[in-house]
Amino acid sequence: MTATWKPADYPSVSPYLVVERAKETITFLEKVFGATPLRRYDAPDGSIMHAELRIDDSVVMIGQAGGSWPAVPVHTHVYVADVDATYRRAIEAGGVSVQEPKANAGDPDRRGGVKDPGGNTWWMGTQVG
Repeated sequence: MTATWKPADYPSVSPYLVVERAKETITFLEKVFGATPLRRYDAPDGSIMHAELRIDDSVVMIGQAGGSWPAVPVHTHVYVADVDATYRRAIEAGGVSVQEPKANAGDPDRRGGVKDPGGNTWWMGTQVG
C-alpha cells in the first residue's frame, strides 16, 4: 500500500538544514555523496527557498537562511561504502576537515568528518568490524 500523505519513496523523517550558501551546500552534497535533486523552489531573489535531495535511501531538505530563518549549523551522519574516498571527495569539493577517517577502539565503524560551505558538519562512516 502506498502512503498518500507523503511523497513515494520518501522517509518519514528528513533533516531540514537552514544554511548560509544553500546553492554551494547543494553542490557540495552532489559532489561528495552523489546527492540527486528531487525538488527545488527558488525565492524571487534567486536564492533557494526550499530544496530536497536524495542521498542513498534518505532525503535532505535545505533552505537558504535569511530574515526570520537564521542558519543553524547541524551535524549529520551518513553511512557510505568507502569513508576514505568520500572524505577525499569532500575535501576536494571545498570541505574543511574536522577529523580524518579513523577507527576508534570498540567502534565497528571507521569514520571522519568534514564541514561543508554552509557551516554544517557531515560525519561519514563505513562499518569495518
